[in-house]
Amino acid sequence: MRTAGNEKISAWVWASLAALVLLALAVIFVLPGVVQQYELPLAPRVEAPQVNAQVSAQASQPAGPAISPFEEAQLARLRREAQDALASLLQRQSDLTARNVTAWAEEAYDTAIASARRGDDAYRSANFADAAIAYKQSDMALASIQEQRIPEFDRLVQEGENALLASDAETALARFSLAALMDPSSVAADNGVRRAQVLNDVERLLNEGSARQRAGNLAEAKALFEQAAALDNSHPRISTSLAENARLQIDANFTAAMSQGFALLQQSQTDDAIAAFQRALQIKPGNQQAQEAIDQTRTQLTLSSIAAQREQALALETSEQWESAIAAYEAVLALDPNLVFAQEGRDYSQRRLQLDLLMETNLANPLRLADDAAMQEAQEVFRIASDLARDLEQDEQMTLGPRLRSQIERTEQLLQQMQIPVQLTLISDNATEVTIFQVGRIGTFTETSLELKPGRYVAVGTRPGYRDVREEFVVGFGQQLSSLTITCNEQVAAVNRR
Repeated sequence: MRTAGNEKISAWVWASLAALVLLALAVIFVLPGVVQQYELPLAPRVEAPQVNAQVSAQASQPAGPAISPFEEAQLARLRREAQDALASLLQRQSDLTARNVTAWAEEAYDTAIASARRGDDAYRSANFADAAIAYKQSDMALASIQEQRIPEFDRLVQEGENALLASDAETALARFSLAALMDPSSVAADNGVRRAQVLNDVERLLNEGSARQRAGNLAEAKALFEQAAALDNSHPRISTSLAENARLQIDANFTAAMSQGFALLQQSQTDDAIAAFQRALQIKPGNQQAQEAIDQTRTQLTLSSIAAQREQALALETSEQWESAIAAYEAVLALDPNLVFAQEGRDYSQRRLQLDLLMETNLANPLRLADDAAMQEAQEVFRIASDLARDLEQDEQMTLGPRLRSQIERTEQLLQQMQIPVQLTLISDNATEVTIFQVGRIGTFTETSLELKPGRYVAVGTRPGYRDVREEFVVGFGQQLSSLTITCNEQVAAVNRR
């Protein structure tokens, strides 16, 4: 006898069995069709292209499948390779597009994209191997462009910087603008574009400021420099211009304070003069000139001391004591470097001292005039001294000193003596070959005479089988040399050889 519970169990069992049967039928008849049509991950299967008529004919025969499982697997692998290469090149293309590649590598980029399009054509024809090759070529070409971007970017930025330094706004703007396209996030490129855009205005302001500064309008120059700094504080001329302006302003204020102090000293206003010198010391802390002015003023070293030193310098000039005169003028300039008479007196004394030293050098060492260069120098010094003496004699306020007059006379005599030849007799053994370096080959002789200008000479004698002889001698300059013997007397021993 069946119960209600048994009837329920039997119905459930039969329903489960029916579901299993349907599932088995689906696995047997439906799943193979799905597997044949699709590949993981559920991409429609692409049948291999027919290679030739024979393969097509064979495929149409009912004896076997259109493509083998192995070939199908190979096609799937090649397709995945093509897809992987395509994914890589698409990523590179996106990166380069974001960096405006056509603005800086258009030709190379177009070539790479053309290769990718060839891959597309091959892929549509299910020629996955050629598609993978074309995609990889495109990917490699795009990778090469990516590698070139940073060096190219750096080059453009450097050329832009160089153009800025050369004040070439047009070139700088072109380079930085292209760099900004290559790297839109670059701060250097953005700053370069901004600086290039205002470069002409900056240069104009700097040039106007320099002109005002040369004219002595330091305040106006500073204002123009600051306007330029507001436009481009990185311009190299701005910092130097402002620094130079500040230095000139300090120098001007310092000079004004010092000049005021010396002017007050001339008026015997000692306290006010000290105050002016102290202001100068505040402008240039530690300045020795200002401190000395204060000290000298406080010890009553006023213009009277300057006048006394001036008189001393003039007296030293009159006595032709040029070194002492220079020192005296330097002492005056230490009190006030702006005194024109001291500057001119020092310069004149320095020139006279140099002339004095040159004249004395030639007179003290006349033998040096045997050298052509020294002789020319002595003649030029003599000419300068003679011209100076003539000017001094014509100047009512100046006199020709005895020292210079004596130097001119003695130098003239020396130069004249240098032009008078001296007769010298040479004696030899008629076997020695004699040569005088400054004259030339004399040859062999027993006795011969030469006329030589005063100077230092070297005679050399040679003779086969004898040791050479060398004689240095001086002609003129008070030397009493009238004859000279040049003879090779020392025989050289022969060496026997077998």
